[in-house]
Amino acid sequence: MTNAVRSLLIAGLALCGPLTGYLNAQEEPPVVSPGSKAGQPPSDAIVLFDGKDFSQWEKVRGGEVGWKLEDGAMVVTRSGNIKTKESFGDVQLHIEWAAPAEVKGQGQGRGNSGVYLQGRYEIQVLDSYQNKTYPNGQAGAFYGNNPPLVNASRKPGEWQTYDIVFIAPKPGEDGKSVIPGSFTVFHNGVLIQNHVTVSGKKTTAAVLSGAAAKGPLVLQDHGNPVRYRNIWIRPL
Repeated sequence: MTNAVRSLLIAGLALCGPLTGYLNAQEEPPVVSPGSKAGQPPSDAIVLFDGKDFSQWEKVRGGEVGWKLEDGAMVVTRSGNIKTKESFGDVQLHIEWAAPAEVKGQGQGRGNSGVYLQGRYEIQVLDSYQNKTYPNGQAGAFYGNNPPLVNASRKPGEWQTYDIVFIAPKPGEDGKSVIPGSFTVFHNGVLIQNHVTVSGKKTTAAVLSGAAAKGPLVLQDHGNPVRYRNIWIRPL
């Protein structure tokens, strides 16, 4: 072994010492079992709807849900928005939905509903298959704020998926300012919202501003018989 090679080895060992200590100091990630099939909840998820009942849900203003249960799905019935009984902050959300197979109306009148994180920030649900409307109001839009990168909509009546990572806006240290959050959304496995800023401005009809630590997941009744199934959430 030459002196040059020996020097390199000694230098490498010197670097490895503190690096190994640093790596060993990190916490071991918890073990999470993924679902056996795509879309199935991992072991640490909270199942919000499994097709059996509305035990995790209530009307936005309280009381029993008026939506229907049909073939393992919940169906909008013109009885008002519903929300989860539990509130959440930063989350990963999986939700499946289907617009009516029978096409009626056009634009915003066709298969309209919405998924509201914290009851404030809406990812639009709409039948956007060959159905034009304003870009920040089509399926997968951060409603009123940001259109999707692409239109990944399936045909009316077919099941579609949203996989959403939501980082909630946080109150600033002064209690008045807002630390922005973000949306990352996959529609049918296609990235459509890429770490889009959520500034704390509302996308609901009510006047909301600032930021909330937690809030419920709300599903919108917009008068169309949209169906939902297989809803689960992971607090982050």
